[in-house]
Amino acid sequence: MDKYIKNLTPYFFLFLLLFGIIVLYQGPSTKVKDVSLNELVGQINEGKVASITVEQNVLDITLQDKTKQKASKESEASLSETLTNYGVVTEKLNAVNVTVKEPSGFSFWAATLLPFLLPFFLIALFLWFMLKQAGKGNSQALSFGMSKARLLDPEDKKKRITFKDIAGSMEAKKELEEVVDFLKQPKKFLDMGAKIPKGVLLLGSPGTGKTLMAKAVAGEAGVPFFNISGSEFVEMFVGVGASRVRDLFKQAKKSAPAIVFIDEIDAVGRHRGAGLGGGHDEREQTLNQILVEMDGFETETSVIVIAATNRPDVLDPALLRPGRFDRRVTMDLPDINDREQILIIHSKNKPLEENINLRTIAERTPGFSGADLANLLNEAAILATRREKTIIGIDELTESIEKVILGPERRSRVINPEEKKIVAYHEAGHALVGASLPLADPVQKVSIISRGSAGGYTLAVPAEDKTLHSREYYYDELAMLLGGYASEKLIFSDITTGPSNDLERATQMARNMVTRYGMSRLGARTFGKKEELVFLGREMHEEKNYSEKTAEAIDNEVSRLIDEAFKRATDILIQRKSTLTLLAETLLEKETIEKAEFDKLVSIQTV
Repeated sequence: MDKYIKNLTPYFFLFLLLFGIIVLYQGPSTKVKDVSLNELVGQINEGKVASITVEQNVLDITLQDKTKQKASKESEASLSETLTNYGVVTEKLNAVNVTVKEPSGFSFWAATLLPFLLPFFLIALFLWFMLKQAGKGNSQALSFGMSKARLLDPEDKKKRITFKDIAGSMEAKKELEEVVDFLKQPKKFLDMGAKIPKGVLLLGSPGTGKTLMAKAVAGEAGVPFFNISGSEFVEMFVGVGASRVRDLFKQAKKSAPAIVFIDEIDAVGRHRGAGLGGGHDEREQTLNQILVEMDGFETETSVIVIAATNRPDVLDPALLRPGRFDRRVTMDLPDINDREQILIIHSKNKPLEENINLRTIAERTPGFSGADLANLLNEAAILATRREKTIIGIDELTESIEKVILGPERRSRVINPEEKKIVAYHEAGHALVGASLPLADPVQKVSIISRGSAGGYTLAVPAEDKTLHSREYYYDELAMLLGGYASEKLIFSDITTGPSNDLERATQMARNMVTRYGMSRLGARTFGKKEELVFLGREMHEEKNYSEKTAEAIDNEVSRLIDEAFKRATDILIQRKSTLTLLAETLLEKETIEKAEFDKLVSIQTV
């Protein structure tokens, strides 16, 4: 709508200009009395007329009292002749100041032609506007197969991103420095007989900074950066995706050296032959064109394709072969040092309290991606603004961590005293079991304030980043997950629907221990193979590569692990029932227990 208003604005002002010209030549806006020639002759004979201005056949009359009048004379006769015919006294007429005003050529022609030409001009203007809009429609139709890639100009200093703007990911940067060096000095590599790396595939979880890293490569190399999403190639019309691929690579070759960045390449790069007709045929044509363009690069063409995906397992093997995507760079979740650096970068434009240690925040956010950390600081800034504070405190940051993980607080939720007591013992059971086991993640906070769909929560964060987990760790984690369930059964001799999510997570963890990690009596092997079916949507299917007898053994092992963890949790709670009651009563009184107070209440002892 705003675009159409912008296009019509010049025509509106042109119309106002023409309207003003017409009004200008219509004469004065004040009403002047018209008199007949008989009345004019009478006024002259009575000596009331001071002056008469003659302009063509129009007489502008000024009386002695400064009153203005208007009259018309005959076009064939002069004024004196006309007035004499009406009986004017010659002496009285001689006393009147008569002025003859010759009309200018422009005003004459304007007054004569404008009333006739103006309608034709407005019609022509309207037709021209309609034809212009139709021409735009035709040009859009003709550009339907053109690439929709967005070009990031390397000369734009405000939008330029370099490696120093990205915290962590040192290994990824080191891999990509070679690409930057080639874009800056391609001749050095060509003289050595080295082939151009045609493609770089960035792999990693969502939010790990794949797009940001691709922009940094372009910023470091100072070359044009063509950015497009995989979904922008495919349209409802057959052949459009392939046409856009051709146009994209044509533009990139003209701007070489350049970088073509395809985000979410799995949208068009999935295994061919995975579907039945329709859009899949169009997607496969687009993929085929991408393969041809990458394989058809001339040796001297300094164009590198960077693609990003978080689903490398579904990509077509032809994309991954040497000569297409020669480099594969994995973007891992940041470790504690990287998280601290990411927090420092994103907090530069945010006023933080002087005593805030971002290292502490980094310790409490394992598993957070760069996007999660940016969102955390943004939520803290919003929370501080809502509380009418001028700086962001540690309270806002810690609350934002919980909000990112679990969702916003639901203090308005009405809970009856009996349910509140059950939730308090449930969360106290989780926390106490976790605090009593040597390998379980340390408890940072316990709360019975509802967040998201949870009635309460126990926040347990590992003391340090881990990439490998032992069997004993999973045993302790299973017991902690079942701590709430065991606490409800011990205290109330009944169970509620509250532990449903805990049971689901515990069951999945136990099944993974048996079928994926070889942590059971069934030995060192895996059971089942997950496959993705692409038909009428996304569906995960597990291929059953074991017998019914083995399936029964798997179920028995899962049940054994769950039962042992439940018994272990129950034994801890029975042994420390007084501590469990103390934690629950404190939660009912304060609703939230932080780590320092929790450690004092529990006086941690390992079992």
